[in-house]
Parts: sequence; structure tokens; C-alpha cells
Amino acid sequence: MNDQGANWPLWTTSQRARELAAERQPVVEQQPVVEQQAVVEQQATAQALPGQQQFPAEALVVGQEFSSLALAAPCPRCLRQVSPDVRYCENCGYDVHPEVGALAATGVASEATVKLNRLAQRRPACLECGGLVDADGYCQTCGSKAPSPRDHFESSPADWVGGVCDRGVLHDRNEDAMALWVAPAPDRAAVLVVCDGVSTSQDSDVAALAAAERARDVLADRWSSDRWSSDRWSSPSRPTDPNTDPLIDAAAEAQAAVVAHTAPESPNAASCTFAAVLVDGDRVHWASLGDSRIYLLGDEAAQLSTDDSLAEELIRGGSSRTDAETGPRAHAITRWLGRDADDVVPSTGSYRVNGPAWLLVCSDGLWNYASEPAALAAQLARAAAPGGSPTEIAARLVRWANDQGGKDNVTVALARLAANLSDAAPARADVQARAGAQPSPMNVEEKI
Repeated sequence: MNDQGANWPLWTTSQRARELAAERQPVVEQQPVVEQQAVVEQQATAQALPGQQQFPAEALVVGQEFSSLALAAPCPRCLRQVSPDVRYCENCGYDVHPEVGALAATGVASEATVKLNRLAQRRPACLECGGLVDADGYCQTCGSKAPSPRDHFESSPADWVGGVCDRGVLHDRNEDAMALWVAPAPDRAAVLVVCDGVSTSQDSDVAALAAAERARDVLADRWSSDRWSSDRWSSPSRPTDPNTDPLIDAAAEAQAAVVAHTAPESPNAASCTFAAVLVDGDRVHWASLGDSRIYLLGDEAAQLSTDDSLAEELIRGGSSRTDAETGPRAHAITRWLGRDADDVVPSTGSYRVNGPAWLLVCSDGLWNYASEPAALAAQLARAAAPGGSPTEIAARLVRWANDQGGKDNVTVALARLAANLSDAAPARADVQARAGAQPSPMNVEEKI
């Protein structure tokens, strides 16, 4: 990599070395400036390597007119100004003084050598070979791409809520996103949001993260500000006015976040799915767009959300779930969040929990391998058997999905639920999808 720095003005190293060498000589302080020049030049020439660039004496005066700021030169990689007494660019970590290593190798010790030969800053080690990772994210030695914090992240806001978002095996980047929130104890309320970026769209990873975080913040704010009333959710006449429904408001805000954070001129606008849940005691309120799913897995396993996809259209038309979800366009979704979305009002529903259960919100990277609620409940039971927190159990489910091939990003968010035993007559499912939410097969976004 050092050949790139050949055109970099290496005079800063030589100049600083001469200055430091001169400062070590007490006699210099008592000599006129002209004599100082001669002494400094003589000392610097003695320490220079054969063939190293030499400079006129008038450029070597040790005085206030020469400051490290004035001698700064642009880094050849990122063009950020680099001080002459710094070996590595603090912006990108590039070695702007490769000749310092050569000086040290010759056994010529000086204050300049020690000061300039500093360790690179903010340059992580490669997990494959231990080499240095370059500013472009690839190892300088073996060329492996270093993992990004976005590739795998976990969230554990409480001992009963947690999740894991992972890049998977085959994808180059993680286009899934997850955002969790839990109310302070003793309240038992939580928000879980999962968004899956549409792989064929530009900046889908940005869209997914912007949507998930904004929806989480909106729902958490609604609950915290007492503008959320669980009582109205259990009423048969629950309103679905987009101006008052917090879940629909959260989807609208998520849509606005996607538009605000992605490029308007993109030929294939950034887009993502949307699955959001607010847990309030023993009530689960949810909303969804696309094919990220919401399951309730306990004594009875159920899929609460309904996909907006061509596969779901085929199932409604009589195809088996297996045939529909393994077909050539199984992951073509009919509704989504994004600048090019025609309909961003999600399907919504409410459920009252009757006993201990797990709430699971996931991307298709998980349910690709266990779509039926019973099959997914069995896999969750295996993951939970060793015990541990919801985040640890979610991590086991993610590893299992990757072991099956990991052909997509995988996100698993879990909440451990319990029934409110003080209610004498808990209601069964009160699921009400938005009227007129039937997707149009003509408006399709290919997901992968």
C-alpha cells in the first residue's frame, strides 16, 4: 500500500526530524540562526538514508515561523490534512510516513523516530488473519471484508424482551432492521418493530432502519404520554381512523422517515416491509405491511399478521402454503413502505393473551425455514430449552436459520408474555384488518 504515498510530500518527515534533532543540542540555543542552520543540516544529513531527499539550509531554520500546522500536507488517500509529527492519518489510518519504518530498521534511533512511529488509530484487526483492516473495510493482508456493526446487532431492553438482527450467510449486507423499547417497571409494556429492506431497491438498508426506529419512537411516545388507551382496543367498535390509530400513525411516520432518508432520484426507490407490535399488559396490538410476520406461540400457535404478497394471494386462491411459499415469486410483496408505495396504511389487529406465550416478530429470513405456526413454535421450544434471556433464545433461532442456508437476512424479536389473571373473562382474538386491504397482484415489488 505504500506505493500510493510515493507522491505525498515526504519533506514534512525530514523537516520535523531535523527540528527535533536540533532541539536536542544545547549548543543550538546559544548560536545565531545562521549557525543553527548549519548544525541542524549537518545532523539531519548524518541521519538521513542514502538517496533521501535533501533540502536547503534556509528551509531548516528552527524558529516559530515553522509550525506543525504550516507543514501539514494532505493524506494521499482521504486528502485530510496531516501534521508532520503524525505517522498515520487520523481520519483513515493511512501510513503517510512509510520511510519511518525504514529508519527504525537501520538501527538509527532518534526522538523523531520514536515520536513518529505511533500505532495506527481506529484500524481494527481482521477476524480471519489478524491483519489490519483498511479504510475501505477490507483486510490489507488477506482481502477479507471486515464485519460491520450493521451486520449483526442485538437488543435487550428488558429481561422479558430481546432480539437479534443478522446479515445471514449469502447476502453481502444486512438490509433488515429492528427497534425495541420497554416501559419502565412496574409497567409491562413494550414495542417491537421489524422492517426488511427490499433487496432489489436502492438503499433498502437505510430505509428499513429509518422506518423501524421512527415507528418505535412514535409508539413509545404514544404509550408514555397516556395517549394510548387499551380499553378502546378491546371494544368491538374500535375505530380505524388513520388520524387517531397509533399503529397507523406509526406506519405513516415510518413512511415519512424512509422518504426523508433516501434519495429522491433513485430509479428503484428504497423500500421495506413493516411489522410493529405494542404489548400492553396481556394485550397485543399489531400492524403489518409486506411479509415480515407476527406470531403468538404458546399452548396455541397462531400467525397474527397476514402477508401482503403474491404467495398469500395464491394461498387465498387455493394453493397449498408449501407450493405458494416455494414458488418462483414467493417473496414478491404487494404492499410496502417507500417513496413508490401506493398504499402505506397497514393491516392492524389486537389480541388478548390467555396464558404464557411468546410473541415473535421476524423477517422472512426466519420463517423461510418454518412458516407454519406449529413448526415455528416447535423450533422456538428447542431454542428456549437451554434457558436464557429472550435475546439468547433469539440468537439460537438466528443461528438455526443460518445453519439451514441463511439465504436471507434474519431478524428475530421476542417478548415473553403472561396472561392477566385478574380479568374474569378474557376475550379471545379481536383481530380487525383494515377494510379494503386486499392487495393488487399488479402492484408488485420483487423482494429477492
